[in-house]
Amino acid sequence: MPPMSENPVRRVSRLVVASHNQGKVDEIAALLGPLGIAPVSAGSLGLSEPEETEDTFVGNAVLKADAAAAESGEACLADDSGLAVSALGGAPGIYSARWAGEPRDFNRAMQRVWDEVQAAGAQDLRARFICVLALKRPGEAAEIFEGAVEGVLTWPPRGDRGFGYDPMFTPDGYAITFGEMEPDEKHRISHRARAFEKLVASLK
Repeated sequence: MPPMSENPVRRVSRLVVASHNQGKVDEIAALLGPLGIAPVSAGSLGLSEPEETEDTFVGNAVLKADAAAAESGEACLADDSGLAVSALGGAPGIYSARWAGEPRDFNRAMQRVWDEVQAAGAQDLRARFICVLALKRPGEAAEIFEGAVEGVLTWPPRGDRGFGYDPMFTPDGYAITFGEMEPDEKHRISHRARAFEKLVASLK
């Protein structure tokens, strides 16, 4: 039996990232770097992309982690994340990636968010990004880590960095959007970074 101080995840040479979203995979890869773990995407392994049928971020993260672990037989990390807009009652939320229908187009999705905020006559532009990570080792229950970052909607969108809704979200304390922010800076403060902080803390 290994000593109790040994980090079980550090014995894993790689983690399957249960996502087909390359932007998300790239961000997770950058955040995994300090752990010395090589991430590999579910897409590159040809794993199927399960339908997200749960009604919470936690439920969908676990669903994706369980599916990837069962199919690959490896340790898997799944992320379910999205934008929650106060004026829209938390929408698009778990439907963030699918907000504009198929094919997925975040330019259309951002436009829909703004159109609905305007149609509601809302003055409240508060929003938050939410991230839930599910770490799944074969034969074990998934471990859950959550993070969030608060901010406001910005229109028109600004910046071509990041992905998804980044160009229309300005985090509190900043005058630039996630879409304008240098990746290293975003990785220090993002919802995903905050979830990863909890993941790393749990492994120490």
